[in-house]
Amino acid sequence: MPRNLLTRSVGQRLPGKRVSSLRWIVGVMALYCLPLYGQIEVTDDLGNPVILREPAQRIISLSPHITETLFAVGAGDRIVATVQFSNYPEAASAIPVIGSFSEISYESLLSLDPDLVIVWASGNGEEIIARIRSLGLTVYLDEPRQIEDVARSLRRFGVLTANEDIAGRAAEDFLNRLAILHARELAGEPVRVFYEVWNEPLTTLNGEHLVSDIIRLCGGENVFSDAIPLAPVISTESVLAADPQLIVVSGMDEERPEWLDEWRQWPGLTAAEINQLRFIPPDLLQRNAPRIIQGAEMMCEYVEQARAAARLN
Repeated sequence: MPRNLLTRSVGQRLPGKRVSSLRWIVGVMALYCLPLYGQIEVTDDLGNPVILREPAQRIISLSPHITETLFAVGAGDRIVATVQFSNYPEAASAIPVIGSFSEISYESLLSLDPDLVIVWASGNGEEIIARIRSLGLTVYLDEPRQIEDVARSLRRFGVLTANEDIAGRAAEDFLNRLAILHARELAGEPVRVFYEVWNEPLTTLNGEHLVSDIIRLCGGENVFSDAIPLAPVISTESVLAADPQLIVVSGMDEERPEWLDEWRQWPGLTAAEINQLRFIPPDLLQRNAPRIIQGAEMMCEYVEQARAAARLN
């Protein structure tokens, strides 16, 4: 504030020393109005304690879903770097990229002096996790395996950034929409579902993946739930043998992939015969972030439609 404006606001007759005293008092009052935080302690998804001396201010996100979740708790402006495909919300596209989920520039990471690195445990992998820890950085491992875990991530990110109120509201909204899906009345046997991540190589997800949890929520059964890898490569013959009633694919972007219709060439494949070949954008189902509730709502609708079509067949 210019001196002449200050002196007008308190009267022209104030001596210089009184003006200085006023400034000191204002400064002290402002200091005491600042929020004070103690040490922050949370447990990450793999059971590791994460300790911060104060709320995280310089965060590196190593997954698009982590970036999206941080924005959802009002901490998007704290992200100093992320990885490829971190494109939601739109503001995320302006954040510097230091690699992909499987390859990181450690030199760039260190130069940004983060106080917290949030890692996708299964996606980034043990080698990246170990390397980052060896650099002496604080690491939080994020690994939602059930849809309710997304709400937990929201709340924990809120604690890490001292944005508990925003995070709490986001988590409650998510859980309210989830409760509606849980409240549905399901009748009959589970619908056999094949979830196709990609066509070449033919890739799916096993029963431990969050997508399988959504399929179960919707009254379906992942026909490859017993596969050992989290994302197994399978054969066309194994799909035909499982004979799914519903095939859901993801692909790469917002458009339905043409290769979904290749399943129509197989006579006797139930999903093709009853016209239950469906598409859900991968960002709504394969990102373990708040928008996954939209993907779950779509999955439940498709499972119900497949159940009805199978009854008529």
